[in-house]
Amino acid sequence: MDSKGCKVKLSDIGTIVGGATPSTNCLDNYGGDIPWITPKDLSGYRYKYISSGSKNITDKGLKSCSARIMPRDSILFTSRAPIGYMAIAANDICTNQGFKSIIPNHDVVYSEFLYYKLKSEVESIKDLGTGTTFPEISGKVFGEYQIDLPSLQIQKKIVKILCSIDSVIEKNMKVNDYLAA
Repeated sequence: MDSKGCKVKLSDIGTIVGGATPSTNCLDNYGGDIPWITPKDLSGYRYKYISSGSKNITDKGLKSCSARIMPRDSILFTSRAPIGYMAIAANDICTNQGFKSIIPNHDVVYSEFLYYKLKSEVESIKDLGTGTTFPEISGKVFGEYQIDLPSLQIQKKIVKILCSIDSVIEKNMKVNDYLAA
């Protein structure tokens, strides 16, 4: 790949993973040690990284459904109700079925670059949603979505600039939160 980069499908630079919800009828599925994220947890969420949501699931809950552990640095992307909330997993984490997340191939893409790239294209991705009750984007459609991907060297430079801006913004948000308390 040259310094200009190329167009790539999301499925070519990472593994697309859907989430799932353990049965709520079985109380043993909840209250464990596995962080479990829902779109509601990202509603109004203002930070780049997330480590937990409002609920945790148990190992039994994880094994009872098709949810998978998303490793640290995975991009969590809501695929319905609504499309386009996102965060980076700060640690191993699970999501419900309202997500199509990406486990990036770090040989070709930095997680933070992919996060910023998807943030900048979220409106285009939303336009791919289908459905009558509420729009949803399938894993196949999400995986076919193409982005411009520069070399790792260029990605690193872009991430460095954007992270320095984000750092100032996050510090200001924390000060505002502290002053509002």
